Amino acid sequence: MYQALKIVLDIQEFDMKMIRLMRLKKERLQELLHIDSLRQELMKQQTDKQEEIAELSRLIVAQETKIQEIKEKIKKLEAKQSSIKKVDEFNAITHEMTAAEREKIATEHIASDMIDKRNLEEEILEKIKESLRQSEESSKTLETEIKESIRRINAEGGDLKASRDELAKGADPEILRIYERLLNNKKDRVVVPIENRNCSGCHIALTAQHENLVRKGERMVFCEHCSRIHYWQESEEIEGTAAATKRRRRRTASV
Repeated sequence: MYQALKIVLDIQEFDMKMIRLMRLKKERLQELLHIDSLRQELMKQQTDKQEEIAELSRLIVAQETKIQEIKEKIKKLEAKQSSIKKVDEFNAITHEMTAAEREKIATEHIASDMIDKRNLEEEILEKIKESLRQSEESSKTLETEIKESIRRINAEGGDLKASRDELAKGADPEILRIYERLLNNKKDRVVVPIENRNCSGCHIALTAQHENLVRKGERMVFCEHCSRIHYWQESEEIEGTAAATKRRRRRTASV
């Protein structure tokens, strides 16, 4: 095994743990966003319904004002009619009063329909408010749990990074730079063993010549297909590394 890769293998284990934590943190943050999105949607529904009710109330007041104006008009016509002697003028005012009465009845119907609609919308608003209240109560515990989970993730991630950074001080700077560039690109393991003459990263078959180069461990050897760095997992040089522990676990599981 290429000697300089030993420390990179241990660094990679820290990086994999941090990547898993970052993914978990992202999932937890998405849960918070989902909870907040539901709350915001209910709040928007509440605001929209309140504005709708306010508009209905304004229209009802306008109709009631119109009804009052028609009533006053009818009273004036009645007073005027009582002093008229001519039949034609009397009949004309009667006709005008009849038209005003029909307009008043029609306006009263419109106002009544609006009042019924407002009552219905107010019932819906109360249901929305209740849903919002229940949602806030039920999500409060969940939000607290998620935030505590994120706090623990941040704490664990900080410890892992500190250990990783300390370990990285002993790595070959050029190899570490190559490794980190590959890691940033793939967000997955980039130093991987050959298994049954296949790259354990992309699982594509390799040539015998490629395998021999990896076995010799004289230099870094990259997968021709996925650019990952290969190492020979049977090498005694990886004993004591995290990679060796993972290899023993696989062997135990297969027995």
